[in-house]
Amino acid sequence: MDLRFPLGCLGLSIALLITGGCSPDDKHQQASLEERSAAFEKSLDSIKDQQLKDAVADLGGSLLLLERARVKLEEKPLETEYGDDDLALLKHYPSSQALSDTYINGLFVVRKNSSSDYLTDLEPVFPFPANSDSEFPFPHALEWQSVTLSNKQLVPFQAEWSETDPGIQLSPSSANMSNPDDLTVTYPYIDGVETENMQQPQPLILHGKVEVIAPGKVVNFHLNSKDVGKTRTDGTISVTLLALGKNFAEVDINNSAALAEEVRDTQLNPLIIQARDHTGQFLSRAGSINENAEQLAFYELQLAQMLKQTAWSEAFGQQLDSEQKAFDDTHTHHYSKVYFNGNVENLDISVLDFSTANITRKSLDLPVRRLDKTVVGKDIQPLPLSVVVYDDQAANYLKDASLEPEQLTKSVVINQSVDDASAATLEFSHPPTFNDELLGALPDTADAPVTFFAEDENGKRSEPLELPTEAFDVDPHTGVITYDLNLFPETPAYAVGSMPMFIAAIDKQTLNTAQLPKGLELKGNALIVDQKLFPSEAWRFYAKDDTGNYLKEVLAVSHSAEPNGPALFDVHYFYGQPTQLESYARKDLLPVEYGFEVKLDKVPEVTPPR
Repeated sequence: MDLRFPLGCLGLSIALLITGGCSPDDKHQQASLEERSAAFEKSLDSIKDQQLKDAVADLGGSLLLLERARVKLEEKPLETEYGDDDLALLKHYPSSQALSDTYINGLFVVRKNSSSDYLTDLEPVFPFPANSDSEFPFPHALEWQSVTLSNKQLVPFQAEWSETDPGIQLSPSSANMSNPDDLTVTYPYIDGVETENMQQPQPLILHGKVEVIAPGKVVNFHLNSKDVGKTRTDGTISVTLLALGKNFAEVDINNSAALAEEVRDTQLNPLIIQARDHTGQFLSRAGSINENAEQLAFYELQLAQMLKQTAWSEAFGQQLDSEQKAFDDTHTHHYSKVYFNGNVENLDISVLDFSTANITRKSLDLPVRRLDKTVVGKDIQPLPLSVVVYDDQAANYLKDASLEPEQLTKSVVINQSVDDASAATLEFSHPPTFNDELLGALPDTADAPVTFFAEDENGKRSEPLELPTEAFDVDPHTGVITYDLNLFPETPAYAVGSMPMFIAAIDKQTLNTAQLPKGLELKGNALIVDQKLFPSEAWRFYAKDDTGNYLKEVLAVSHSAEPNGPALFDVHYFYGQPTQLESYARKDLLPVEYGFEVKLDKVPEVTPPR
């Protein structure tokens, strides 16, 4: 978090200012966070000047949010959860600039299917996942400007769709919140005039501009508990491990070299902290606090000054800005306290050195491609891409192609729900694996015996309950047992039985792309798979290049002879040129019986109203 951009991401509370800056422990003794929040709201209500009120709300509210986050992180139960290497991307490219170029040159745009004659959706496809900054670690910005239509009309981008605009519009899509970069071309609706989508001017080229800031270098440090309190230096970069707890690390870094002049006004987070446990795997992050005591004290002081004002003035705003700049000029260290999901054994600290920076700015003129998930016809749309992107998750995912019955049964989790007495449930689930992907259609008939028992005076199982057939239902396909407590002669305490599960017997083969069998063909970066010989329900293909790394699949398209007809062949597009394929084929389904004895939850008693 960086308060400067904007004043809206911190924490600590206004009560700390009101009580004269006591320690956090004292503060907690004086009042609860809820009480301090209420006091802040009351103080806010007393401010009449709207501009001053907004400024106080931004800073004071942010201080409260950060305090809530700190409390939540400190109280979070210690549960181990693994994540991915945030710097895996960098390890595949010779320089940070090469990674930037791959991000920019790997971007393309596809037109999405739309059921509306008045909307056409456009999806920018990124070479790296766009849902986390850690997956593309460099500061970057993408701005759409316009779209050229088939009638040569240029439609400018606008931040939101206008109900009063009578023309064709280009704006962010409101239909798909999971892809915030999606765009929509909206055609005007004319009452009484029927116009099919394909009769509308079609989007041909999407225009925009992109900027990426690549650090001059990335410096890496590997630390453990023996390094607490010590400072390690590499060139101009110094790292001090302030503290290392069971599930957190507190770090201070300093770069004695000044930021490159062209990035001094840019929000930068130069620190990537990763942790491993005793297994050597990366732990996922639970959250972080990036403001140290000095920073918090400074913002508390600024908030205290705001509270003494009766109205906002330009001079006061300039005073705060000057104080902020003076503070930043004399406090150049970067602090972070990162919490992890698991016990920390070792730290990998990477510092992005922006004392030199490569800024790449490029205008984008991206052709809109038609690559629907299902296509009628045999014509294959080429998708030439000049970049190589690897799939770093593939190896870990594919290791579960061969799954032992014991691995499956040990991973099963049983969840209960008794909220609805007429439809109480036991749900059997396990973390998804690659093996699950190739199970295909499960057998319709499977023996899934279950017996319910009441409880005796010693809390043990009594005799089995005699139940009508409609009292419970077992669905082996979903792994759910549903039972109606209203049809039980007495409250059940135990369920004992066996839930059928399945493992796919998978045959793995390695294929040289120069000698592919009939039914497989490689055209550039596109793998064509005959669905008669290699049906997708039973086959999977992964590609590698000469480095031995798995290539990331861009997308897949299924071709059929007629609408809703059976697939003729699938086309898989890759970022890069495959030189080797791995095929995974389901040869058989192996049944696994999961025996269980479950102590049943009781329906919560409802207290009748007085």
